[in-house]
Amino acid sequence: MGPVLAGVLQLLALIAALALAYIPLGNYMARVYSSDKHGRVEKWVYKGIGANPDAEMTWSTYLRGVLAFSAVGVLFLYLLMRLQGVLPGSLGFSSVDPAQSFNTAVSFVTNTNWQSYYGEQTMGHVVQTAGLAVQNFVSAAVGMAVAVALVRGFARSRTGELGNFWADLVRGTLRILVPAAAVAAIVLVACGVIQNFSGIHEVGQFMGGSRQWNGGAVASQEAIKEIGTNGGGYFNANSAHPFENPTPFTNLFEIFLILVIPFALTRTFGVMVGSVRQGYAILATMFTIWLGFVALMMWTEFAHHGPALQAAGGAYEGKEVRFGVGASSIFAVSTTLTSTGAVDSFHSSFTGLGGGITMLGMMLGEIAPGGVGSGLYGMLIMAVIAVFIAGLMVGRTPEYLGKKIGTREIKLAACYILITPALVLVLTAVSMALPTPPHSMLNSGAHGFSEVLYAFTSASNNNGSAFAGLNANTDWFNTMTGLAMLLGRFLPMVFVLALAGSLAEQKPVPVTAGTLRTEKPLFTGLLVGAILIITGLTYFPALALGPLAEGLA
Repeated sequence: MGPVLAGVLQLLALIAALALAYIPLGNYMARVYSSDKHGRVEKWVYKGIGANPDAEMTWSTYLRGVLAFSAVGVLFLYLLMRLQGVLPGSLGFSSVDPAQSFNTAVSFVTNTNWQSYYGEQTMGHVVQTAGLAVQNFVSAAVGMAVAVALVRGFARSRTGELGNFWADLVRGTLRILVPAAAVAAIVLVACGVIQNFSGIHEVGQFMGGSRQWNGGAVASQEAIKEIGTNGGGYFNANSAHPFENPTPFTNLFEIFLILVIPFALTRTFGVMVGSVRQGYAILATMFTIWLGFVALMMWTEFAHHGPALQAAGGAYEGKEVRFGVGASSIFAVSTTLTSTGAVDSFHSSFTGLGGGITMLGMMLGEIAPGGVGSGLYGMLIMAVIAVFIAGLMVGRTPEYLGKKIGTREIKLAACYILITPALVLVLTAVSMALPTPPHSMLNSGAHGFSEVLYAFTSASNNNGSAFAGLNANTDWFNTMTGLAMLLGRFLPMVFVLALAGSLAEQKPVPVTAGTLRTEKPLFTGLLVGAILIITGLTYFPALALGPLAEGLA
């Protein structure tokens, strides 16, 4: 079997698995967020935090809950890393320095999981399990809660209430993420991923000296790392490490975990707004972009020019031979079109155009299918923009799901889509203009610029992957990427929840002959076009200086 055929067959198997999970998982999540009953464990949690899960919240109250919970998470994780040197079970590792502690705490709380450290040489068992793994669950649950609040904004009318943040957070964690991660961890352990609290071991000789490895609760963290679209690896090599991802099957299974909730949330959306066809329209948009990016990535990596690459059957530099070019291409696209950031190959070693595809996936806003929750609300914002464009074309006030998209709504949507490009482009430009930050680049020229552009694209879009080669463990990059992650996560949430509140206050608009049918293929095409055009106009000059210049050289 040739490598191209193997990659295509893996892609088809992945699509089939996602299709089988789509309806049952999507329906289940809709029931979770629509239920008015509370489990026994959930009641204990509510009592412990002093929350009333039945109290409805306006958008501003919901936002205060999101921000307060996340701020506490950042503070707790920061202190845990600063105190690591005196904590038991830390494998003798010292406390993490302040700038890196700040960066890592913000990274995991914002669902970015950007890592400027070597996991197996920096973080002990306590920080990994009590700190990072916990945030893998709750940061994902926060994103899902905000998405559900926006869906309620479309579904409700003549009320400013969007549900209860604490109930959404707890249910998303205990009813969806914990059970799914438990099952996934068992599968990973059965397939060879390690799960222990072992200390540091000497493993043979390596270039004249002994090699040291430590164990850890890897399978459990790997499961939520992927299913929560987190991406932070227990080891520096991330999902290219055999302790995290030992076989081609686990590789394909991890891609499935990355994609399954973001895709299934479109079904949840359709059920909650009372029209599954609306969910299918959003799904079709996400799937079209994702499949197109996978096809482009496979083409660039399999068909790159050069006798060595052609003899090898593709661009193998930086890729695990046990996975191959096809599986690595699927993983790279899936992790950058979601907010995962996990890697089973190193994106800096992809061809020039292949590296550009990974960057463009993040620049779209990671909405195809995007992160858990963030992908859905990002795509719905783009849907609002698309119906506004359609309204301009025909001279009619735009409507979406029975709600008028007026001046207030379009301003909020416009602010949402402008935040991350501003962060990416301004911080990249400043970093290249100052004398010190460029010293962190391993490469010069177009590829070196791509390293910096990729870093701020990843941080601002809460992805977390990186072009290998950039030394991000400096005060500048730790601080600036930390601020990019904070602003890139929470400023968009402000506009999402404000939009949800505005929509929920409206009364439904009856469907007329002039209403744009947003469940039809025509709207899907319009939405895909709007996404690609807006992103292209925003980022093309920067891409031309980096990956496009390198790929065409």
